[in-house]
Amino acid sequence: MANHFLGFDLSTQQLKGIIVKSDLKLVLEAKVDFDADFDKYGIEKGVLTNPSEGEVFAPVAMFLDAIDLVLQRLKEQGADLSKVQGISGAGMQHGTVFWSHDAEALLGSLDGDKTLVEQLDGGAKGERKGAFSHPFSPNWQDASTQKQCERFDRQLGTPEKLAESTGSKAHHRFSGPQILKFREKYPEAYRATSRISLVSSFLASVFLGKVAPIDIGDVTGANLWDIKSGQWHDDLLKLAAGNEGIDNLKAKLGGIYEDGGKSFGSISTYFVKRYGFSPSAQIVTFTGDNPSTILALPLRSSDAIVSLGTSTTFLMSTAQYKPDPAYHFMNHPTTPGLYMFMLCYKNGGLAREHIRDAINELDSSAAPKSWDLFNETATSTPVLGQEDPSSDPMRLGLFFPRPEIVPNVKAGTWRFLYKDNTLSTAEGKTWPTPQSDARAILESQFLSLRLRSQNLVESHGSLPPQPRRIYMVGGGAVNPAIADLAGQVLGGSEGVYKLDIGGNACALGAAYKAAWGVQREQDEKFEDFLEKRWNEEGFVKKICDGYRKGVFERYGDALKGFAEVEGRAIVEKGEGGLRDGNAGGKVS
Repeated sequence: MANHFLGFDLSTQQLKGIIVKSDLKLVLEAKVDFDADFDKYGIEKGVLTNPSEGEVFAPVAMFLDAIDLVLQRLKEQGADLSKVQGISGAGMQHGTVFWSHDAEALLGSLDGDKTLVEQLDGGAKGERKGAFSHPFSPNWQDASTQKQCERFDRQLGTPEKLAESTGSKAHHRFSGPQILKFREKYPEAYRATSRISLVSSFLASVFLGKVAPIDIGDVTGANLWDIKSGQWHDDLLKLAAGNEGIDNLKAKLGGIYEDGGKSFGSISTYFVKRYGFSPSAQIVTFTGDNPSTILALPLRSSDAIVSLGTSTTFLMSTAQYKPDPAYHFMNHPTTPGLYMFMLCYKNGGLAREHIRDAINELDSSAAPKSWDLFNETATSTPVLGQEDPSSDPMRLGLFFPRPEIVPNVKAGTWRFLYKDNTLSTAEGKTWPTPQSDARAILESQFLSLRLRSQNLVESHGSLPPQPRRIYMVGGGAVNPAIADLAGQVLGGSEGVYKLDIGGNACALGAAYKAAWGVQREQDEKFEDFLEKRWNEEGFVKKICDGYRKGVFERYGDALKGFAEVEGRAIVEKGEGGLRDGNAGGKVS
């Protein structure tokens, strides 16, 4: 029975393919690790670098090699690809691929007896006709576009106005500044470019056999799309296009698919002949890795995913569009009327580990990397360090061993006492270190999330506005003290949950979207489709309560003081030139 659906995740270091059944149960998965499988490209951690200019990029030929290899590995595991009815995928956001004027002809005439690289790559020296006007794709870690970002911010007047229109201020990795840089650095290659794809639409194009449109979720990671009006922003296109003209760039970018479940068309005959796919298999809109991640579970409006790894990422589905330069808004990849709200922090696990280690050094019996003493210290310390809330000041701090994006400051540590709307520096006995830091760092990290999401959450019954559910992922999600503090600060009317789908969230989201695109009933929303089939017991475990009456409100009272702490840090160590950092990777 032909009831399988295939989802891809093309990330910085690997390509993963996952097959699910129509009931969304996993069938098979395979992956290609770029460093392990493709050392011939001279990459490290999936990329090539030009440190003198801050450039980070990847060979497009490597992506083509990976597509053939991951399908071969699925076949070797026994996958019957003739059962696949729909295919979708996700690509690392903001990366761009530049197609040549020969691309459409080459994509449309692929020979199933040859590899993709043999037919589409022009070779290192362009010794044969190729499908690409430039052999490399800029990676989201690229930091070479500072001057272009400044021009984007100025084009609409301020970063605030740019964020209001496009969902984000200008960022190094975003496609608009990257295209502007490409046109100026490689003018001949730009003129030789027929189409520009994002990594997601590039991947879709290969499977479709012609250049595919960009989808409505991924296009909002470009600083070129006006979210409110739902069209390209002419003033920003004018900047990126220069003398080549707006119409020329619009033609290169192509149309945008606003229906996340719509089929681009049937699969290329190349894959039918070479791998045995059914010729009727549908290519359903591909999207970015972060939008795809929120599709890995039936995320309802004001539900939040908190990823606690080396860095911290916060994703939330919301019906409210309230952009700010400090974070990102993107169109929801499947559901009109919803947006994806995204916060990215460089400081996460590393900052917590520094305090853990300092506390462990006080006890010779503590194992070097054990969290036991940290957890005990954090949970036994009273809320905001106040033994008596009526008389004791709140302890509010910031802990940034690395330069931070939110707020935009250099590395540093700040400790303050807050009482009667007044901040004072904490010294000596008023803030015993490192013991008091254990609770303070967790409160600090979650207060920052609450401060920036407080106007986007909804009321649930008689409770104050807060997330419905908080899903914890990443290394920090297994720590009960961290989860408990997340619930105390952020709330969660239905509780705090651990989401356990390994590193497969992005690929699963793509596979689920393929299933929805093919099987959905008329006007059936993605969330409704998924909820009917999704096995919550297999992936989700409730860790603790979220909202605690009285405690949640006390943290609400602390937000004004916390905002002032961030303001002090900006005055002392503000870093206006810092834009990106580890802010483009997906939640996993």
